[in-house]
Amino acid sequence: MNIAPYIDHTILKPTTTAGDITQLCAEAIAYGFAAVCVPPPYVQLAAQQLQGTPVRVATVIGFPFGYSTLTAKIAEATQAIADGAHELDVVHNLTALKNGAWTYLAEEIAVLTNLIHTGGAQIKVIIESGILTDEEITRCCEIYAPCNIDFLKTSTGYAEVGATLHAVQLMRQHLSANIAIKASGGIRNFAFARQLVAAGATRLGCSASLQIVKESNE
Repeated sequence: MNIAPYIDHTILKPTTTAGDITQLCAEAIAYGFAAVCVPPPYVQLAAQQLQGTPVRVATVIGFPFGYSTLTAKIAEATQAIADGAHELDVVHNLTALKNGAWTYLAEEIAVLTNLIHTGGAQIKVIIESGILTDEEITRCCEIYAPCNIDFLKTSTGYAEVGATLHAVQLMRQHLSANIAIKASGGIRNFAFARQLVAAGATRLGCSASLQIVKESNE
């Protein structure tokens, strides 16, 4: 199995340097990864490094906790698109979710999806499945699907629990076929990556990308 086209080659550490981004982009080109996922300040650099290649530039919005105001997320998304991002991984408002504010959540993602699509980019909504109940995951599928999101994404990688096969399977069961799934958080080996794809994930957020590809070739 060629796992590379499924992978968003990712570095989101707060200590990330420009040199790290240059290396990340060179690796993404060499290995044929789907995208790089970089901190917002490095979108422009990544876009320059990847110009003329099929590798897409992704970044994060409202990361990692999701409780930024909608106004702040709009500003972040607008800047990311202006800087050259093709895909925006948006953390939904987890405090709103835990307070049962489903109408707010639907409106937040509807506004952001419209903004991002108008800018010619795609939206991946990060729900942080590892700290949600099955009922909450299912409800997220139900309220975000009508917003015409491009991907539902499991995790930021910063919660106690990252991607799980159960969460991906549950998401796939409750989403229409036109909405893709990105699994992210704790994907450190090829065996798990392959299982997530089999469960329904079409994109994998990984910082251990090179190790995963090496294992796939063995």
